Amino acid sequence: MMFRYCLPLLLLGAAPAYAQPVARFDWFEYRGTDAVDRAYPAAAGEYRNPILQGFYPDPSVTRVGDDFYLVTSTFSYFPGIPVFHSRDLVNWTQIGNAIDRPDMLDFKQLGLSRGVFAPSIQAKDGVFYILNTCVDCGGNFVITAKDPAGPWSDPVWLTDLKSGIDPSLFFDDDGRSWVVNNDVPEGKPQYEGHRAIWIQQFDPQTLKSFGPRKVLVNGGVDITKKPIWIEGPHIFKKDGWYYLSCAEGGTAEGHSQVILRSKSVDGPYLPNPGNPILTQRDLPRDRPNPITSAGHAQLVTTPDGKWWATFLAVRPYTGDFYNTGRETFLLPVEWHDGWPSILRHGQAIPYVHARPALPRQPAPPVPTSGAFTVRDEFNGTSLPPYWMMLRNPRERWYALDHGSLALTARPQGLGDNANPSFLARRQQHIAASAETVVRFTPGKDGDRAGLVALQSDEYWMFIGVGMRGGQRVVTVEGRAGPGQPTGGNVMRTIPLGRDAGKPIYLRIATSDGFYRLSYRTNRDKLNEIAIVDGQTLSTKTAGGFVGAVFGVLAEAGE
Repeated sequence: MMFRYCLPLLLLGAAPAYAQPVARFDWFEYRGTDAVDRAYPAAAGEYRNPILQGFYPDPSVTRVGDDFYLVTSTFSYFPGIPVFHSRDLVNWTQIGNAIDRPDMLDFKQLGLSRGVFAPSIQAKDGVFYILNTCVDCGGNFVITAKDPAGPWSDPVWLTDLKSGIDPSLFFDDDGRSWVVNNDVPEGKPQYEGHRAIWIQQFDPQTLKSFGPRKVLVNGGVDITKKPIWIEGPHIFKKDGWYYLSCAEGGTAEGHSQVILRSKSVDGPYLPNPGNPILTQRDLPRDRPNPITSAGHAQLVTTPDGKWWATFLAVRPYTGDFYNTGRETFLLPVEWHDGWPSILRHGQAIPYVHARPALPRQPAPPVPTSGAFTVRDEFNGTSLPPYWMMLRNPRERWYALDHGSLALTARPQGLGDNANPSFLARRQQHIAASAETVVRFTPGKDGDRAGLVALQSDEYWMFIGVGMRGGQRVVTVEGRAGPGQPTGGNVMRTIPLGRDAGKPIYLRIATSDGFYRLSYRTNRDKLNEIAIVDGQTLSTKTAGGFVGAVFGVLAEAGE
C-alpha cells in the first residue's frame, strides 16, 4: 500500500534564518514487510497483531460511546503521547499528540528512556483526562481536553503522588473519583523491585488529589514470592465488584498481567487464583515466530458489552533481540466465575484473530499493521503527527519548503543528549527500509546530512553527505555504546568527486538482523557500502524502553 498524507503537527515560531548550511530532503519512504505477514495471512473477518507495530508501548484505551481512544508512551521524544482513534479496535488513526507544545514539559538532556512513562486516558462528562509521569522532569501530572485531538491543557502537577509512576483515574458510580498509581511501599523495600499500588481520592474540578493515601497491593499478588514491579494499575467495576488490573514481573520476558478484586474501591483486594491473566513467560523460548514480554494491559468494553484488552508485547527476531520496541496488541477477554482472562496459561499470542463484532471501519490512511509502504512528499504545511524529534526544541530548525523538508545544520549531535536537527519515524517491521534523497553542500569538516537508524544517543548509525579533510564524501558513521565518541566513529568514506553537487539517494535496510547502508547518485546503481550488526540497535544491547527509528539529520561541525 502506498500512501501520501500530511496533518498539522506543531508550531515552533518563525522559520530559521538559514545562516548555517541547510540540508533538503525531497521525500522519505518507509517500507516494511515481515515473514509472519505471509506465514499468518489475515482472512476476511480477522485482524492482525500487533495492531500498532513499532515503538508504541504501554497502551491505555478508553471508550466514549462508539469511539475508542488510545495513548502510548514516548519517553523523551517530542511531540509526546500520540493519541489514536478507532471505532472497531482494529483500525487506528493518529489524531494528534497530547504533548505538542515545547513548553508543556521539559525533557532537558534526559536519556531517551526517561520522560513520559505509561500515560492513561479516561473521559467523563465531555472532558478527557490523561494522567502521566514525567520521570526526572517533574513527576506526576494530569492534562485535560474537550477534544482528544487537542489542544490539551498545560500539566497540573499531582504532588501527593510523590515518587510514584503510572497514575490512572477511576470514576465511580457514586460520584467519587480516585487515582491509583505505583509507588514505593510503606516502610523500607524488602528487595529490589518491591513496589506497591496506592489509591487516593481525586477532584476532577480542581484536578487535585486529596485525603489519605492507602496501599491496595504490597509487592504483588503474593509478597512471599518477592514479585517485582507491580505497576500500570487500572480499576474498573463489574457486577458489584471492583477489579484492580496491574502489570507484574518487569517489562522483560517475565512480564505479566494480574488481577485482583474487592467489594470496596479502597480494598481489601484479593488476587485471582488463576493469575496471571496474561503472560508468555511459560512458553518455550525456541518456538517459531515468538511474541514475548506481554503485559501492561487495559480492559475496555464494546457498545454491545463485550470485553477486550490492549497490551504491550515484543517480537524478537532471535533470542531476546528486538529492534521494533514494545508494540500494542489486542485480544478478547473471557470471563469465568467472576474473573477475566486474556489468555489461558501456555497459550501463545496469535498473530491473527477474529475481529470484534463492531461495524468495520475503513483502513486508516496511515497503516499501522501488516506490510505497508508510507511515502512522505513533504508538500504539506506541516509534518504528519508520527514524526518525532529528540527532546524539546529550543528554536525552529526545520521547515517544509517548496516540497522538501529543510533542516538547518547545527552543532548539536546525535550523541549529545540534546535536540539535534533530527526528525524520525518508527521502525515498525523486522524487515524494513528507509530511503530518501538529500541535497546538501557541506562547508567545513564535520558538516554532515543524511539518513539515520537510531535507538538512543549511544546507539545509532548514519549514512550521508559530509566533509572530511576538506573533501566532500559519502560517509558512514556510527556509535555502538556510551564508551565511544559522542559524534560516532567514521566507518567508511567515499569521495564524491564530480558528484559532489548532485542530490544523493540514501537507503538503510534491515531484514536479517543486519542493517545495510547504501547510496547512489541520480540513476546510478545502488552502492551498498556498509553492513552493520543490527543487534546494536536492539533493546537487549542498548537497554531502555524505546525502539529503533529511521530519520533524517543535518549537523554542523564544530
